Amino acid sequence: MQKKSLSGLSVLDLLYDSPPYASYFRRLPVLETRDLILRPLNKADADDLFAWQSDAEVARYVLWQPHQSVAESREYVRGMRSLYRRGLPSSWGIVKRSSGRVVGSVGVMWISAENRSAEVGYSLARPYWNRGYMTQALSAVLRSLFEDLDLNRVEGQCDIRNPASGRVMEKCGMRLEGVLRGRIFNKGEFIDTALYAAVRNR
Repeated sequence: MQKKSLSGLSVLDLLYDSPPYASYFRRLPVLETRDLILRPLNKADADDLFAWQSDAEVARYVLWQPHQSVAESREYVRGMRSLYRRGLPSSWGIVKRSSGRVVGSVGVMWISAENRSAEVGYSLARPYWNRGYMTQALSAVLRSLFEDLDLNRVEGQCDIRNPASGRVMEKCGMRLEGVLRGRIFNKGEFIDTALYAAVRNR
């Protein structure tokens, strides 16, 4: 649980309340690839989000449970927009250019100004798996984090039972650094995760 300061701000609020990170997340940049547009989420996206956030296969290896209603997806959007307003690490909606639909998300889980490092995470609707879309999206995010925020290291981790996620990170230039045994307790069990990272100029 986050600790509260006398001002009512959390420790995380204070940590990220300095440029360039806070201003970056408050005005999350729109990123474009050949097939995709990455942009902040808005209230109108809830139906699109529910279409894949309710899919148990999409949620199988991530830390959130399948959404049970559109209202739950609306609450997710409200939470994300709160992060934008506070300048905290948050996610882009992944929009398919040809349809205008939000088919996934990719974002920053945490960021350290002291170490100039961050962690990324992502999810994608099942009909778009194995078509190169997530590689496009993650590559765009990594480029922005390194160029716009001048980070030195960006890492990501995935359940070792989900090698497809590891292949996405490898295609984006992230290297496998090892397996973290029992790293995360998720959906009733301790999970071994594979740790990947990209380091600036290496």
